[in-house]
Order: sequence, then structure tokens, then C-alpha cells
Amino acid sequence: MAAVLNLDRDTLKQVCEEASDAGVVECTNFNCPGQIVISGDAAAVDRAGELAKAAGAKRVLPLKVSGPFHTSLMAPAGDALREKFQSVPFCEMEIPVLFNCLGDLKGERDTIPDLLEQQVQSSVYLEDTIRRLAELGVDTVVEIGPGRTLSGFVRKTAKQIKCYPVETAEELEAAIAALKGA
Repeated sequence: MAAVLNLDRDTLKQVCEEASDAGVVECTNFNCPGQIVISGDAAAVDRAGELAKAAGAKRVLPLKVSGPFHTSLMAPAGDALREKFQSVPFCEMEIPVLFNCLGDLKGERDTIPDLLEQQVQSSVYLEDTIRRLAELGVDTVVEIGPGRTLSGFVRKTAKQIKCYPVETAEELEAAIAALKGA
């Protein structure tokens, strides 16, 4: 995987198509304006990185990951999920959920098992999901866990949404106080 900075979606998709003679390479994470992650076979990702720089990308940053996540190369994992989900009962959702593989709410014809399978082997539309949250009136997000990456994506995509990254007990207390208006 590699993060490509400051190249638009359409250009990067063309770059990946051109680099596909070296193997599978796909746009996998549309994180925020100016940051798209590509993933696939190492040689193809390297080739796409070179082509992306030639097409005007500001930087291409290799990412340390253990697999080609969110690509068609993950189809065997998706197949295993599909098989497993045949024996798992799913209820109708009671609250709206945005699915990153859509960048939107579940459609009438979508099923939860299908969307979970799709999530493993297709692109993550995080930027679209964040924009949809803003459209739905979300004005605050709390990021729980190590790092502040998701908060950074939110700030770059929907500046009006307040972010509270929480890694420590102290940050949790500060976020709670802020959310209570203290």
C-alpha cells in the first residue's frame, strides 16, 4: 500500500490502470481531499507510485501493512466471510449506519452480509462517508484509540465537524467535559 498525496481520483485511477501491466493495483482508500491510498501487488504499487509522481502527485508514501487490503486480491477472504455469514442470523438495522464501502447509508437492496463481504475486497470511501455525516447533521466525532489519523481526515474533509481524539484517560475526561459544555 502507498498513500498518494495531491492527485485527484480520476487521474490516480488512470495511473493504476496504466500500472496494472505489473500486477494488481487499485485505489483502495479515498481518505480525504488530497490523500488516496493505492494497494495491490508490490511491483504494481511501486510502478503506480512512479507514474503518480510523474502525473503530479506531491508525494507517494509507502505504508507498512501486512496485505493488499480493500483490493480484489482479498476476494478469498470475502468468499470465506460469505460462507460464514450463511450460518449467522442478521436482524434488520434499527439505526442508520454508514458503510465505508459505499460512502453512504445502506440501500434498500443491500444486505449487511453483502456489505461486510464487500468491505474486505473493495475501496473504502472515507471522504464520502465523512461528507455524508456532515450532510446528516453530525457536528461532533470522537476518535477512540491510538493516533489522530481519522480526526485529521475529518478536519480536512468537513472542517465544521468538531473532533475529539481520545487516547488516554485524561483526554477522555477532557472530551467529556467539552461535550458537556464545561
